[in-house]
Amino acid sequence: MKTAYVVGSIDVAEIALWAFFLFFVALVFWLRREDRREGYPLEDEMNGFIESVGGPLSTALPKTFRLPFDRGTVSYPLPREEGREPVDIAAKRFENFPGAPYVPTGNPLVDGIGPAAYANRAKWPDQDAHGRNRIVPLSTEDHISVWKGGPDPRGMKVTAADGKVAGTVTDLWIDRAEHQIRYLSVETASGKTVLAPMAMASVSAAGIEIDAINAADYDAVPQLETAGQITRYEEERVIGYFGGGYLYANAGRQEPFL
Repeated sequence: MKTAYVVGSIDVAEIALWAFFLFFVALVFWLRREDRREGYPLEDEMNGFIESVGGPLSTALPKTFRLPFDRGTVSYPLPREEGREPVDIAAKRFENFPGAPYVPTGNPLVDGIGPAAYANRAKWPDQDAHGRNRIVPLSTEDHISVWKGGPDPRGMKVTAADGKVAGTVTDLWIDRAEHQIRYLSVETASGKTVLAPMAMASVSAAGIEIDAINAADYDAVPQLETAGQITRYEEERVIGYFGGGYLYANAGRQEPFL
């Protein structure tokens, strides 16, 4: 009896296939809209002209995010002229064609060229779940200490990429949330105190080696605006400065291996 059929002659498998297809197409358009919250509209690589932002299927609507610990709100995408620092990179094209690499014309370690590039993150410190500054000097923390079974970097000499002593470690900046050393506080020969990323350091009983930059470069490491506190904005610049040294610290590092 035909009345016994619930769906009659409808092909349920075909309906499921079309439903999945329509869902997938909608998902692709949604993802393309969402990934355009930052970095758009694009500029033409050769002349700098602003390209079209696209139609409604490729342009994200503004969305407001509430920041934790009463930091206010932030909305994305922002108009091109809002919420961005002016960018003036001291570099020029190696050749005049699309995709040509840029070569630095100033100090690439601070100009944000190549591996020294950085993002303009928020100008407040990273915070833990309790709202406290997450990265702080070990000298200000009572319940965290260096494991006695390993070498204590404090008091050790720091050897730079050129084999010269860059300074002496005077303190450790630790991550309260993960109980890890994030930065070494290094006092240079000139008496200046700078931070060096622990992730780029090799610690042994003989001392500390950081092969990112040369000893003379330590005095120009970006400084902190507030003593005992490092903001996300400052972390980007410190790490970018050292990271750029792996390419720009010595002329030989910019040459091909083969």
